[in-house]
Amino acid sequence: MRLQYAGATHVGMKRDHNEDNLLLLPEQNLFVVADGMGGHSSGEVASKIAVDTLKTFFEDTTSDEDVTWPFKLDRSLDYDDNRMTAGVKLANRNIYEASQADSRYKGMGTTCVGMLWVDDKAVIGHVGDSRCYRIRGSEITQVTEDHSLLNDYKKIQALTPEEEAAFQYKNIIVRALGMKEAVAVDIEHQEPQPGDILLLCSDGLSGEVPDAQILEIISGRIDDLDAAVETLIKAACDNGGKDNVTVILVKYLGK
Repeated sequence: MRLQYAGATHVGMKRDHNEDNLLLLPEQNLFVVADGMGGHSSGEVASKIAVDTLKTFFEDTTSDEDVTWPFKLDRSLDYDDNRMTAGVKLANRNIYEASQADSRYKGMGTTCVGMLWVDDKAVIGHVGDSRCYRIRGSEITQVTEDHSLLNDYKKIQALTPEEEAAFQYKNIIVRALGMKEAVAVDIEHQEPQPGDILLLCSDGLSGEVPDAQILEIISGRIDDLDAAVETLIKAACDNGGKDNVTVILVKYLGK
């Protein structure tokens, strides 16, 4: 399995610090974006705990087959789905415990979207509104479903693009790591074709740059992922840059 990847994070144009974090761990074929939230820089702490926990968990469960997992296996899921789910749940627990132990961090949380490549397939685990997209040829497809108040509302009542843009609570998420002692993790799968690109991003990108523009930028730079990442971040900043922006691109080259 051959992969190319690139990733970067940027504070944006309006914030004075960056509460996003990302993880590029090619030796584990693991890639993660986390978008933290909370006062007094605690969002940055939460997102850092998330990526650090996932890094350590995946390294430990690769090198030591006898390591004790923090959660029971879900028999309805395969090994790799369980591994992703357990890693994200462990990150949730670590963030929650840190917030309970220190009043400065009370209420902190983070989104998380992680992607694990195994045997020419991608396992995506996510909580919150950080997204995974697939770019295949001239099409862009959102792989994950936002855990947001806006998305919940859209399931009840259809909205026009104008109504969606004006929705008062569109930045409120209904699921995040660290909010509660336990969390549900959504798992998605991708069986890519050679040339497919999977994008992980915080809402600093998806909230500022329309899908069509994301597709146009990546399609014009499919052989230079670093340039694609840089251009996506610039587009988010040019379009307002109201939030931190984090982008990871992973291109599947084939077996």
